Amino acid sequence: MLRHYPVSFVVLTALGVASAIPGFISLLGFGAWLHPVLDDPMAGLAFVVSAVALLGSGAFPLAIEKLKEDEGA
Repeated sequence: MLRHYPVSFVVLTALGVASAIPGFISLLGFGAWLHPVLDDPMAGLAFVVSAVALLGSGAFPLAIEKLKEDEGA
């Protein structure tokens, strides 16, 4: 069975992953390779915190969709 994911879940999750990648690269010490500002580990931490917030925000529409499916069944 093909599952339909809410568009907001897909967009927020993609943004969260896209934000986590440079964050972890910066925390590992390779941030200057991407951009000079990312040479600071605190910039990487800001990206990782933003990624967690985006992934958490994306989980809400998925949970609401799951509740709607359970209610209809």
